[in-house]
Amino acid sequence: MQFLIIAKDGSDEKALERRLSVRSQHLERAAEMHDSGEALYGAAILNESEQMVGSVMICEFPSRKELDEWLDSEPYVRGGVWRNIEVFPCNVAPMFV
Repeated sequence: MQFLIIAKDGSDEKALERRLSVRSQHLERAAEMHDSGEALYGAAILNESEQMVGSVMICEFPSRKELDEWLDSEPYVRGGVWRNIEVFPCNVAPMFV
């Protein structure tokens, strides 16, 4: 099952610092997920100053339960970066996969 994740960072003055402190761990995990076929797409959400303020991912997991287990171990979640996470089941068109 495919899922769209929209995750917004905190808006406090330490938000970018938290993101940058665990970013390499997040990207390493994202690369592993991409190689295994679990992560299809990912992007940082930018504000008007082109500063990272959130993330968008499209992932594939057998169920929402496995997605939630992954989220529990995601560096941006554990590091307090993502403060508002929305998850939507989705279906990526075949020509994009």
